[in-house]
Amino acid sequence: MTDREKTDSPISVVLGEDYPEIRAGVRAICAKYPGKYWRDLEDEDGYAEDFVNELSASGYLGALIPEEYGGSGLPIRAGGVILEEIHASGCSAGACHAQMYMMGTLLRHGSEEQKRRYLPKIATGDIRFQAFGVTEPTTGSDTTQLKTKAVRDGDYFIVNGQKLWTSRAHKSDLMMLLVRTTPIEDVKRRTDGLSVLLVDMKDAVGKGLTIRRLDTMINHQTNELFFDDLRVPAENLIGEAGQGFRYILDGMNAERILVAGESLGDARYFIERASKYAGERIVFGRPIGQNQGVQFPIARAYAEWKAADMITRAAAALFEAGAPCGEEANTAKLLASESAWHAGEACMQTFGGFAAAREYDIERKWRECRVAQIAPISTNLILAYIGQHVLGMPRSY
Repeated sequence: MTDREKTDSPISVVLGEDYPEIRAGVRAICAKYPGKYWRDLEDEDGYAEDFVNELSASGYLGALIPEEYGGSGLPIRAGGVILEEIHASGCSAGACHAQMYMMGTLLRHGSEEQKRRYLPKIATGDIRFQAFGVTEPTTGSDTTQLKTKAVRDGDYFIVNGQKLWTSRAHKSDLMMLLVRTTPIEDVKRRTDGLSVLLVDMKDAVGKGLTIRRLDTMINHQTNELFFDDLRVPAENLIGEAGQGFRYILDGMNAERILVAGESLGDARYFIERASKYAGERIVFGRPIGQNQGVQFPIARAYAEWKAADMITRAAAALFEAGAPCGEEANTAKLLASESAWHAGEACMQTFGGFAAAREYDIERKWRECRVAQIAPISTNLILAYIGQHVLGMPRSY
């Protein structure tokens, strides 16, 4: 019997187009930011300032923040819907999605003073909370082995080390940083001794923090960070020192569910574009969609999207009910990312040479959706989780 089957409280999953008002509102904003907007940003390595500001001003980026802190207090499913519609519209939530899953660590484990200091301004967009410093060049997904250290010095922590793939750090006001505060050789379990700090970027850049931009295949605005005796106020410690790994894990199911929503939106985008074009494009006197070689991959991608959509809804419902949802959240992220990739492949094949033309935006979305199988967690790590924690096989790493 699984943990989910042991849950006594009834859990319901809404079918169909839930949150129609939110979907319509997000689509209306996205309509103002067509493909050229995103292509121009890639050309100039630019950040989607206007897009992010409008989403913030409309309350969508504060949707999951409780009302008492200035947000809308909506469930995680609503957050997933927002991200899904952004991607289904041809836009990208990569510029702003992080605060939706990061703020849970602050909300659940931060002090009341920290929550009241930061959350209301995060909800309005006055504080941009988009940088998450976890991954390092030498440790990758092996988070417990990270090398960035923070040593207590009176009212401050002194931070030294390096982070990689810290997207939007140069555009954020606040960063959540995972550091080791107790040497790994001095702890009983390798998950002990890690702590979470909130870093005020205005006080940090040039005063112990150096940011180096990284050029990547998509405009994900990512960076490498170098810490050299950066002083972070001790009051910026979230929760207890040494418990940071547990705090980060606590938010990972939310992260999986939300980014699955983005992949579902990507799949929808590709399926809709491919289906429409396949019915309009005439070759050898007939629509290409009449050919099974064109039609069947699109139809299969649709079936995969439907399955991924259902498990994502189930994961969100379990999460909201406070029930165990690691299996569902990880499976949702896996299936949604793969459905998007297969839909993208079908769309590329349907459009043929035109798919490679930037003005059609398909190649841009194709590049973006491929990254979802690598980040924020790779497909193989999800399979390892399922193999060990769901199927009971020996640990593979």
